[in-house]
Amino acid sequence: MELAYCENTVLINDVRDFCLEHIFECGQAFRWNPDQGGYTGVVKDKVIHVKYNEEKKLLILENSTMQDYHEMWRHYFDLDRDYGRLKRELAAADKVMEEAVKYGRGIRVLNQDPWETLISFIISANNNITRIKGIIERLSVKFGKEICLNGSIYYTFPTPESLAGAAEEDLKACGCGYRGPYIKKTAGMVADGIISPGQLKKLPYEEAHKTLLSCPGVGNKVADCILLYSMEKTEAFPVDVWVKRVMEYFYMGEEVTSARIKAFAAERFGKAAGLAQQYLFYYAREKKIGK
Repeated sequence: MELAYCENTVLINDVRDFCLEHIFECGQAFRWNPDQGGYTGVVKDKVIHVKYNEEKKLLILENSTMQDYHEMWRHYFDLDRDYGRLKRELAAADKVMEEAVKYGRGIRVLNQDPWETLISFIISANNNITRIKGIIERLSVKFGKEICLNGSIYYTFPTPESLAGAAEEDLKACGCGYRGPYIKKTAGMVADGIISPGQLKKLPYEEAHKTLLSCPGVGNKVADCILLYSMEKTEAFPVDVWVKRVMEYFYMGEEVTSARIKAFAAERFGKAAGLAQQYLFYYAREKKIGK
């Protein structure tokens, strides 16, 4: 990839296997919205507008310095992973993966902030993407800090301390519902140093998974989402309703437990199981497999 910089914009040439819609609409991140021919998102204390020209294989990061790119966005967008090779290897596994990879050809698994991902996926339980995004935005407006860009105001994701100290009625007003106490208690654990989302990245998958289960509101599926989307545990295989359907429909031939599905995925896809899950999830949801 070749880099260029002009007027607070980083241009990355020869970016392949990349599609903004596939990346931002596959259920892994909730603070990106379509805007002016691309997507605008808030990550930590940065607001960025991203465009991609598929014909030219050109990725455009507006409101980014070169330092931002090297210290943040290169890793965030997983640009050092060879997704072309990954897709070829997964497609060779079976015909289902071959189709799923074609359908979600531009998916990349983002490397997100572990703290934000922890709370976001507690919110995601028994919820839909539109509502999840709304709740996170209201929490950010209420408890985050303002960022001004080109006359528009954005908000950072709340800190652990701000959510730990939040009144339950304020969390309820943001739409958190029964998840409000989970959010407050988990935020308190992080603020008090009982659990460190950033440090969990250094642990083996099984140990990190077990630790996350100690957080209120975190079950097996939520823990796997957190591990996959923010802690680089590509063996994590979140099983939601869509993944369960596609796995039973194409692979298992009958209704089975999530534990059996995870065991099958680990054997079939190995360390790339979580990456395979992204293609399967997108394929199943968009094609409404088994519905």
